[in-house]
Amino acid sequence: MKDAFGIPQSLLVLGGTSEIALATARRLVARRTRTVWLAGRPSAALDAAAEQLRGLGAEVRTVAFDALDPESHEAVLGKVFAEGDVDLVLLAFGILGDQAHDEREPLNAVRVAQTNYTGAVSAGLVSARALQAQGHGSLVVLSSVAGERARRANFIYGSSKAGLDAFAQGLGDALHGTGVHVMVVRPGFVRSRMTAGMEEAPLATTPEAVATAIELGLRRRSETVWVPGALRVVMSAVRHLPRTLFRRLPV
Repeated sequence: MKDAFGIPQSLLVLGGTSEIALATARRLVARRTRTVWLAGRPSAALDAAAEQLRGLGAEVRTVAFDALDPESHEAVLGKVFAEGDVDLVLLAFGILGDQAHDEREPLNAVRVAQTNYTGAVSAGLVSARALQAQGHGSLVVLSSVAGERARRANFIYGSSKAGLDAFAQGLGDALHGTGVHVMVVRPGFVRSRMTAGMEEAPLATTPEAVATAIELGLRRRSETVWVPGALRVVMSAVRHLPRTLFRRLPV
């Protein structure tokens, strides 16, 4: 169960090598979290992440999980929940893709959509049902400001995040009053492995800053969190720009 400040005792990370997810896990373990499940494709990186969290005092287990295999999600995640209550599920998997390349190779674009949206719909629904069955818990979904309005430079990724964001918001409404809390996190450009080598966007942030915002959002039981907070105003303006003007922006 969570403590009086909303900090979970147990955490399931879907996307166990995500830099944002691991920064969040480190922050929560430093507060109160003692049991962590890292779900992802088996790899040296997943094992290293688990060892790092064990070094901070958490009991950590790894789970073989593939976002692109939704038929396995119910069985894989069911085994985790069968071990005991999970206070927080952090849905953090996703891929950026390569816009220019993926436009020429539609199957690559489909993989982005299947990972970021289809896989998340499956894992999100399975997790939500398990949380509802235990009567409490939070589902935190890592969305992106890219989903607010499709840009020429990354509309494949942006459209997948737009779908994910809409799904998560609707799921939060569906679960309202059940004891399950859904929080959507919308970071801007995050300095990470995924964005290495890319031109940095204004209001860029870090995995640690996103982790701080997630912790604060959990304490406040927020439904939507922007990182940094100023993006809420910026994206509101961008979302309402006339299309002819939007096309002229260097985005």
